[in-house]
Amino acid sequence: MIGRIVFVRFFGSVAVAGAFLASGISHAQGPNLLSQAALVIDARTGDPIFAKNANNVTPIASITKLMTAMVVLDAQQPLEQTLAVDLDDLDFLKGSRSRLSIGSELPRREMLRLALMSSENRAASALGRHYPGGLPAAVAAMNAKAKALGMTHTRFVDSTGLSPENVSTARDLAAMVQAAQRYPLIREFSTQSEEYVQVPATGQTLHFNNSNALVKSGGWEIMLQKTGFIREAGRCVVMLTQIAQRPVVLVLLDSVGKFSRIGDAQRVKTWMETGEVLAIPKPQVTSKKARGTKAARVGKATRGRAVVKKRRR
Repeated sequence: MIGRIVFVRFFGSVAVAGAFLASGISHAQGPNLLSQAALVIDARTGDPIFAKNANNVTPIASITKLMTAMVVLDAQQPLEQTLAVDLDDLDFLKGSRSRLSIGSELPRREMLRLALMSSENRAASALGRHYPGGLPAAVAAMNAKAKALGMTHTRFVDSTGLSPENVSTARDLAAMVQAAQRYPLIREFSTQSEEYVQVPATGQTLHFNNSNALVKSGGWEIMLQKTGFIREAGRCVVMLTQIAQRPVVLVLLDSVGKFSRIGDAQRVKTWMETGEVLAIPKPQVTSKKARGTKAARVGKATRGRAVVKKRRR
């Protein structure tokens, strides 16, 4: 049995593991990041480019699903075998929602796709339950593979990442990304932008989007990715991507703010490509008085005519 792991969120300063050379200029300072832990390494050589608290142990949320996918594929179970969502796949820990209702049946291939692309928790749970020997055997395989990969500070307790006891370090996760990129299906599914899934039990066609907005963003060449979020882990992302004409593994952990991990990824990219250290935008604070004045202006401007609101997409 895996014991309860106590973790501490670190707020230390940046530590650079290696100076990055761009255009013959050394940029040892590194990018400004909101993420509390980060690591950038050259995917070809394994050499560190930038590090910040890379050995700190922290919850990793749905980054867990990369390991889930690896052990499921290692087991060589039929990808077209139908898996059903049942009560054991409901999230009673965090209360997260899912559009895969009880009784939904999908091939193992589609469960893998949704777990990696859209970070679908019930899909990841079903994959773990249908592993040979059930979820306990799946978790044991995940921990055994982590040990085999040299991930000495990593522990898994479930297949979804909903438990804060799924922990690792940025350095360990870089090794996991390197291992995961050897699986063609993981590369394909994790970087697919969207998917329409037909659920026979309900007759519905469900639309799922990739949980990483950078997959659809111009200027990024992403070969593998996985996002994660629970309160204890903050916003997280790992990627194998091309930056400044070189493949790099990028790990960003424990960032606060819905778009902070995307902003951090952009700041890393700019720093590697140009050497420029971008500032972190200050949050906009709007007083109640200012909001009231703005509302009054809008009301006055629109009085006497219809206002059509566009739906957000």
